[in-house]
Amino acid sequence: MTRGWLPDYGGRRKAGVMGEQQTLVDVPVEVPVEAASAEAAPSVAAVGKVFRDYQPGQTMLLPPSLDEWLPAEHLARFVDELVETHLDLGLLYAAHTNVKGFPPYDPRMMLKVLLYGYLTGVRSSRKLETACVEQVAFRFLAANQCPDHRAFSRFRRRHLAAMDGLFVQVLVLCQQAGMVKLGNVGLDGTKVKANASRHKAMSYARMNEREPELAAIVKQMLDEAEAVDAAEDEMYGDARGDELPEHLRTKQGRLEALRRAKQQLEEEAAQAAADKARTKERKKAERRGEDPDDPQVIERCEQAADEAAATAVPQPKAQRNFMRCV
Repeated sequence: MTRGWLPDYGGRRKAGVMGEQQTLVDVPVEVPVEAASAEAAPSVAAVGKVFRDYQPGQTMLLPPSLDEWLPAEHLARFVDELVETHLDLGLLYAAHTNVKGFPPYDPRMMLKVLLYGYLTGVRSSRKLETACVEQVAFRFLAANQCPDHRAFSRFRRRHLAAMDGLFVQVLVLCQQAGMVKLGNVGLDGTKVKANASRHKAMSYARMNEREPELAAIVKQMLDEAEAVDAAEDEMYGDARGDELPEHLRTKQGRLEALRRAKQQLEEEAAQAAADKARTKERKKAERRGEDPDDPQVIERCEQAADEAAATAVPQPKAQRNFMRCV
């Protein structure tokens, strides 16, 4: 039997009368032996302390909406609206003339992810691939699609001229709207980290003068992206570069690797303790004038070593690279 909480809809936990209140009751729960043995010992909390409900394995009753996860004022929403309503993507679509083969990713989606990534300092196609899995803003723009780094790199190279013009158009539009920065890019020609800028407003003439400078910013972003991808391609080949080793890519594999690492630490601690005890007993025999090679002395040394090894535990700071435990 285990004690469990009956849910109430007030967000509280209180033992009492069953009904709308959340009530502590006895609920029979059968725990498989294998599952129980695999779990770590539970942490101990103060008696009577109640924590907020936390169930990582809880299945959502309704499909999640990324739109609800992203704040209304987020930069990714601004990028999404710019691409959808203010940019002419005709050149991007016109480049796709082959109706055969596997359908490519929608140019709108690819442009949104690349634009948002480059504006926020993510120039690596591999990091863009990872962001489309791990970061809400990128998943929002990609509509939960996950292009790999090769797709991003190919798209940029294929549409380089069109992207150059579209990126400049985005910066000019934002400048004309009175923005002093977009992401990490300052529209006064500098990278800025704060909200302050030496230009709070610009005249029409100043905007026209600034357009070539904005074009230079875009060229720098695209050149940097190409350089980063080329360097990472040489370093990682077709791989993303942050993959786990093959033996750690499953839960069972990680569990076995951790167990092997722990076993190796315990064996090393036992061996070190045995060596220390054996040496200590041997020196004691020498101080008593006994022959260290005498069978009885050797027997006492081995007995001391066995006793020390049986009670040895690894030092708290002992380490083992379980990534290599195969």
